[in-house]
Amino acid sequence: MWILSPDLWNAVNKRKQGFTLIETLTAMMILSVSLVTIFQLFSGGLHSEKLAEDYTRAVFYAAEKTEEMLLYTQMRDGEFAGDFGEGFRWEVSVSSLTSERDEKENIANPSVSDALFEIAVTVFWNTGKGEREYTVRTVHMAEKMDENT
Repeated sequence: MWILSPDLWNAVNKRKQGFTLIETLTAMMILSVSLVTIFQLFSGGLHSEKLAEDYTRAVFYAAEKTEEMLLYTQMRDGEFAGDFGEGFRWEVSVSSLTSERDEKENIANPSVSDALFEIAVTVFWNTGKGEREYTVRTVHMAEKMDENT
């Protein structure tokens, strides 16, 4: 069995009292890499949350404008646009799906004046990386208005 002299024992203990420079630098490097990774994940989560919030608002705005368009009992072909505020704007495109044959039948039978219209509602908003959009399409039966009204 080895017995250490008190002088040798004190020399060994003095050496083990603190960390070496290499150990300290290694620990700081590991800590800094870990913190940078955690901050990037947190930042990505915030970006994803903002994107999801914007899409949710766009869906609600598009549904609102679509429901408004479906309330009309008379329609005509055309494009309309407006602004919801807060960076969101909308465009509505209305186009008749009634064929020329259907229109001739309506002239022959004036009691039938309804036509099918395709309504496309698009909501636009700006992000830091460009413009995004969300579109809803539906079909609606309404009385066809004259182009002059």
